[in-house]
Amino acid sequence: MGTGKYSRADGRKSPNYCFPITVVIFVVFCLIGIWMLMTSYVAPTENVISSQETANTVRQVVGERNSKQFEDTSGYSLEDSTVENGNTIDSRNENQSDVEDNQNGTQNETSKMAEDNNEDKVEAERPGDKAELKNVVEENQGRETDSQDEQKIQAENDGDRKAEDGEPSSETVGLQEGPGTNKSEWRESEEISRENLSELDEGNKDLDAGDNVKEDTETNVQNGAWSTQVVESQNEKKSQQSSKSKDQYEHGWKLCNTSAGPDYIPCLDNWLSIRSLPSTKHYEHRERHCPEEAPTCLVPVPDGYRRSVKWPKSRDKVWYYNVPHTKLVEVKGHQNWVAVTGDYLTFPGGGTQFKHGALHYIDFIKNSLPDIAWGKRTRVILDVGCGVASLGGYLFERDVLAMSLAPKDEHEAQVQFALERGIPAILAVMGTKRLPFPSSVFDVVHCARCRVPWHIEGGKLLLELNRLLRPGGYFVWSATPVYQKLPEDVGIWKAMSELTKSMCWDLVVIKKDRLNNVGVAIYRKPTGNGCYTKRRLKGPPLCKDYDDPNAAWNIPLEACMHKVPTNASHRGSCWPEQWPKRLEKPPYWLNSQVGVYGKAGAEDFITDYNHWKNVVSQSYLHGMGIDWSFVRNVMDMRAVYGG
Repeated sequence: MGTGKYSRADGRKSPNYCFPITVVIFVVFCLIGIWMLMTSYVAPTENVISSQETANTVRQVVGERNSKQFEDTSGYSLEDSTVENGNTIDSRNENQSDVEDNQNGTQNETSKMAEDNNEDKVEAERPGDKAELKNVVEENQGRETDSQDEQKIQAENDGDRKAEDGEPSSETVGLQEGPGTNKSEWRESEEISRENLSELDEGNKDLDAGDNVKEDTETNVQNGAWSTQVVESQNEKKSQQSSKSKDQYEHGWKLCNTSAGPDYIPCLDNWLSIRSLPSTKHYEHRERHCPEEAPTCLVPVPDGYRRSVKWPKSRDKVWYYNVPHTKLVEVKGHQNWVAVTGDYLTFPGGGTQFKHGALHYIDFIKNSLPDIAWGKRTRVILDVGCGVASLGGYLFERDVLAMSLAPKDEHEAQVQFALERGIPAILAVMGTKRLPFPSSVFDVVHCARCRVPWHIEGGKLLLELNRLLRPGGYFVWSATPVYQKLPEDVGIWKAMSELTKSMCWDLVVIKKDRLNNVGVAIYRKPTGNGCYTKRRLKGPPLCKDYDDPNAAWNIPLEACMHKVPTNASHRGSCWPEQWPKRLEKPPYWLNSQVGVYGKAGAEDFITDYNHWKNVVSQSYLHGMGIDWSFVRNVMDMRAVYGG
């Protein structure tokens, strides 16, 4: 690069040798001034930045004077720079040592470059020396390139590290702050980057260095004091890839930080919603109030948790630290609900109404009404207010499957006890909404001192049991109003008698258990609608025709009764087959329907049953590597026919 042949200082031509000498003197003084200024406040560790600024200043001054005669060769090609830098980026560790060595000599190189440029410019004024001048300039720029490439590699490494740490790189900071950047902040950022170089080297070991060498070189060429969009895009892609690679092997799940601890249930411990309830009169605070956004945390296991005791031993004892609650031991221990025995919670099999064991109580009910026929006519029952579910646990011995139901209340962990023991159970409350079951599905509904006020508000809660009970099914009620004569009990019994009569329930038997000193009343739901039309009092009313009895999710309770199905094609119009024939034979109401898989309902049922029978026996039990002796409770997410 050279200057023009004329100077217009006084409007007259000047000899050719005067202007170059003036420029040389001017540039030398500028360099000396800049050098003194920079060394007066720049720390030794920042020589790379100071040298780069000085070199840029030299090129800018010389370029402005010489642009009229020679092309600016500073914009060297990407291919050339790739070849030149091919040996400088073999590894990030070598770059680090090169940059440190370069910091000590960059200032001297810059001063020497400036003097060389001045001499070159004087020689360039001589006729016929343009080619020689071009070679000298290219040689000087080669030196500048070596220094700048090493600086850029350092800046790129620092930028990558900051991108991984969620901090802006030095290039991005420069882009955000503009020419007026606070240099002390810049130096502080660079110092932090150098301190993290060792961490950067370790973090980049997981990346494929061979595939990224060329890409890094191309990025360094473009990566000046002002970051380009290409560089920023590449940095962002690297950051995303690093994040994806990290997420593939490491999951940043956090533990739920709630007062409930291991007992946390999002839809039952949503205190933000519970505190805003207008009333809790009907146990609204025990119902489900799911958060608008599902939590993304992990519920911690209790301290000292151990693998559950195998079934059937788990019916009688579980590890204490798996469900570390003792309030029921204190409150219900005298009724043989639960006790602490060493490292175990033990369950003697008792309950409020059957202190001497659940099996005696189960047989007492059967003896009171033989038509119940445990394990034959009666297969599926709902136990409301189940406590620790001992009734359901012992009904297995009579081939009966019980769904135990209890709320999460002051009794602590009733359903947790049940599930830990290996007994099917669900957290729910008889409150303001229907229970999550379709209509006419339970053969028997049982309540032993379940603390539910069946008779209030038009019998709304008892009418919900009427919806769930099969026509011809039984309601077994064991409570103090049945066998005690206290004024409160007498009043409740009278109200229940009136309500059950208006619902057309037949009081089949009242019997007293001498061993446990309790009594039981057993009611039967009608199998037809004739009684409903003959009632002298029309309350409780029949539900509207549009009210679907099978709708169960988040449906408010209504004080009305659904008609009994009489059409043979409707479920509930007939009693199902006795167990175990019920398991294999298609239910009568499927005959007139199309099945889930497109075939006739009955054929569909048999196909599904045989399919799962083969899959479970051939694959699940023997081909999955699972020790099924440790598996008791299983949730089937798509049951269809229950095959």
